[in-house]
Amino acid sequence: MPIYKTNAEVELMKAAAQLVSTTLSEVATMLKPGVTTLQIDKLCETVVKDNGAVLSFYNYQGSYPHNICASVNDVVVHGFPNNNPLKDGDIVSIDLGVILNGWHGDHAYTFCIGEIDAATQKLVNITKESLYKGIEKAIVNNRLGDIGWAIQNHTEFLNGYGVVRELVGHGLGKSLHEDPQVPNYGKRGNGPKLKENLVLAIEPMINMGKKEVFTDEDGWTVKTKDGKPSVHFEHDVCVKKDKALILSNYSIIEAAERKNSNLWASNIINF
Repeated sequence: MPIYKTNAEVELMKAAAQLVSTTLSEVATMLKPGVTTLQIDKLCETVVKDNGAVLSFYNYQGSYPHNICASVNDVVVHGFPNNNPLKDGDIVSIDLGVILNGWHGDHAYTFCIGEIDAATQKLVNITKESLYKGIEKAIVNNRLGDIGWAIQNHTEFLNGYGVVRELVGHGLGKSLHEDPQVPNYGKRGNGPKLKENLVLAIEPMINMGKKEVFTDEDGWTVKTKDGKPSVHFEHDVCVKKDKALILSNYSIIEAAERKNSNLWASNIINF
């Protein structure tokens, strides 16, 4: 059952979300070819703990062994950080969750290392645009299916990409995963009505090729079956009457991207 927050609780959740954004902006500052995702993991651990927060993902369900999810190229989500250096032309999604004052913040951003090919750049741009298309539908009296349809329409119907079905967004609050699930596909006008102060993690996971994925033998890492790239963006969003309130903050991440000559900054979208 969905848990609706008070305005004061939404503000506490915003603080948690903003800490995730701040940490991801630090990631954008240090990224370059040769950096490893284990180095990113350590940076995130340091920033989060220095700000008095707890890392949400570490030991999640008693088994996740890292602080972040670092998903490179054909890894959709839940990639384990490792010692493999990032290369020019790679894309990497960094997904981070924190607990601050008892409330979770959880979002993700896909970074482009060096200069990437045009097809991958388009996938990054379209996926990021689709996140905002979904957010536009997160208003009172819309239906949950309106969010998924907006994302699917922009990515699959208009651009021919594969929308992952097995993994979805979710409610967020005192727990990392709350009701409802938020698919990145659906039908307009379907599903429960959205009510004010429902907080959602909306997170399109979009494949360049087909939608099918598989889980690696580590039990966590999800990859595309066809080996083509996948992109993941995620915002923390509060349902409001006229316009969704985005609790996280991509603008500071994008500013750090622009300053880092080792990154090919993804398309910047104002909402």
